[in-house]
Amino acid sequence: MARDVQITVDCTDPTRLAGFWAEALGYEVQRPPGGFATWPEALEAFGVPPERHNDASAVVDPDGAGPRVFFQRVPEGKQTKNRVHLDVRAAPGLAGDARMAVLEAEADRLVGLGAARLARFEPAPPLESGHVVLADPEGNEFCLN
Repeated sequence: MARDVQITVDCTDPTRLAGFWAEALGYEVQRPPGGFATWPEALEAFGVPPERHNDASAVVDPDGAGPRVFFQRVPEGKQTKNRVHLDVRAAPGLAGDARMAVLEAEADRLVGLGAARLARFEPAPPLESGHVVLADPEGNEFCLN
């Protein structure tokens, strides 16, 4: 039986990271529950104190096809290299210079949104098609491929 998958990211600023990943993935920040215009309005109605309003956030695929990505605040910062990371498939079906040009353009866009560029790996056929490694605004590594 197939199951829905949610990806959960520990972080220090869920709202900021959700905004970054919404842009990176073409997702949208999850809307507040029905009857509420904003999350602060909903959280206030639920009795959540203001200092806890940024404890969590989520982004969703507007087409409903991709997994929900949930961001939860934790007290500690990132400690080491990620054991699991996201691959953002920015250039599927492309190869060589055309592929790398698309990846570079997307890397530049994401750096403008707060990502940090870490490395570029050149195509080395037949097994490696080339990719760019970035880190999100809290240092979580991910690949553009």
